[in-house]
Amino acid sequence: MSNKKVKVGHLSAVMTILIWGTTFISTKVLLKDFTPIEILIFRFVIGYLTLLCICPYHIKKVEFKQELYFAAAGLAGVTLYFLCENIALSYTLATNVGVIISIAPFFTAVFANLFLDNEKLTSYFFIGLTIAIIGILLIEFNGKFVLKLNPFGDILAILAAILWAVYSVVMKKISQFQYNTIICTRKVFFYGLIFMIPAIFICDFKLQLYRFTNVSNLMNILYLGFGASALCFVTWNWSVKILGVVKTSIYIYMVPVITAASSAVILHENITFISIIGIILTLLGLFISDGKQIIRFRRKVETETTA
Repeated sequence: MSNKKVKVGHLSAVMTILIWGTTFISTKVLLKDFTPIEILIFRFVIGYLTLLCICPYHIKKVEFKQELYFAAAGLAGVTLYFLCENIALSYTLATNVGVIISIAPFFTAVFANLFLDNEKLTSYFFIGLTIAIIGILLIEFNGKFVLKLNPFGDILAILAAILWAVYSVVMKKISQFQYNTIICTRKVFFYGLIFMIPAIFICDFKLQLYRFTNVSNLMNILYLGFGASALCFVTWNWSVKILGVVKTSIYIYMVPVITAASSAVILHENITFISIIGIILTLLGLFISDGKQIIRFRRKVETETTA
């Protein structure tokens, strides 16, 4: 694989995280008029229809086993992941959820090591993971070390992190089918929406489209539908296909960094000195987790020294 394609894969992952790291703002605004399940369904309906318009073609003669992979990805990465995350937020602190979700790369790496080829773990990964988690803790608590444990909510958050790991590994399997990434993502959205149907009857879901006459509601749901769902799931899945599931997943460490930065700029929330240290540690952990980056850096230093 060419270095240019790999670089584009990294750029795609970074772009995805930049958008995902700001989605909490849109969700926070929408929660004033919408329930979590309503936001979830509306955003993925928009995402599905967007991808259908962009690429209206279908995969011909999909094998039954392959269809099961698409269904599993939709169930794990769309329906269950977001439901667990949203319900967890109702039972425990957002800080707890943010920290726990950020360890998804650990579960992803473990599953990838077990079920995928060429996804071996290195000592660099675990060193980077440890440093990044310390940084994430500092960012999330923002200098206020108050941890309120709620077993049910925290367990749901852990389950969400595991579900994202399952989704990532399954998407890597799907990428090996060599189908168009947009079509694959659209099929995953389709199954995700299908599995959401029971939640419509169980949870408090109301159509009430008049709520979108509010410009703020409309703009934020479009941002979640077009940007965070249609665009980002495609770019993330493409990065997984190019870089591998482990390398792509470590970019999740950046989510708290982007969240902290965007909250400071958009919501005018304060960033303490502790948070700045946390951001530095998180980015350092991201750098270290990709062992090849360290190896290249060492070689460059050695070359310059000998020269």
